[in-house]
Amino acid sequence: MHTVKIDNVKKDYLLGKIIVPALKGVSLTVDKGEFLAIAGPSGSGKTTLLNLIGGLERPTSGSIFIEEAELGSFTADEMADIRARKMGFIFQNFNLLPVLTARENVEYPLLLNKAFSGEARTKMVDEALRDVGLSESDFHKPMELSGGQRQRVAIARAIVARPAVILADEPTANLDHKTGEEILGLMRELNIKAGITFIFSTHDQKIMDMANRVVRLWDVAVQE
Repeated sequence: MHTVKIDNVKKDYLLGKIIVPALKGVSLTVDKGEFLAIAGPSGSGKTTLLNLIGGLERPTSGSIFIEEAELGSFTADEMADIRARKMGFIFQNFNLLPVLTARENVEYPLLLNKAFSGEARTKMVDEALRDVGLSESDFHKPMELSGGQRQRVAIARAIVARPAVILADEPTANLDHKTGEEILGLMRELNIKAGITFIFSTHDQKIMDMANRVVRLWDVAVQE
């Protein structure tokens, strides 16, 4: 069963009067539970593809499915709901809210889903923080944490709702070698134990070596 299906997706940007292609007819299927790396040189469209899968941008043409849901059929509000229920995001700059504690940052996406009660949110946040080894740091704010701890908070935030897929954009880029290896090992462990699908945009050879599959983008097209 696929988690993500991309069918002949193209993405163009208009710069003044010039049309600049970012992706040219990409087709790709990602199976449930994969640990997939999207690699390629700068400007090849890796982050664009990740943003399209996450519904943060819309393709110029083509279709993207998350499980059986075709993203182009949703309104902006419906897409926000899909992201809250089915997707988690991890960024190289962590993207944590500085005024919130680690616990509050992890809980934040759950507040967007009215299906979770306060008691349910507490249990889910506790579990996510335990999963990333941060149960003793939950009341610290991001500036009081190391880079590795911040990325663990970001991972906990991404997994807290047990999404179908986690999209990780260069998640080890701002970490030192040892911390990057620890964070990567943590994500692989979560992938195996929880069956969460991970899709990475990366230059990091360690991620490519650990991935089930590496998809390379060349000249804004896809090659496996």
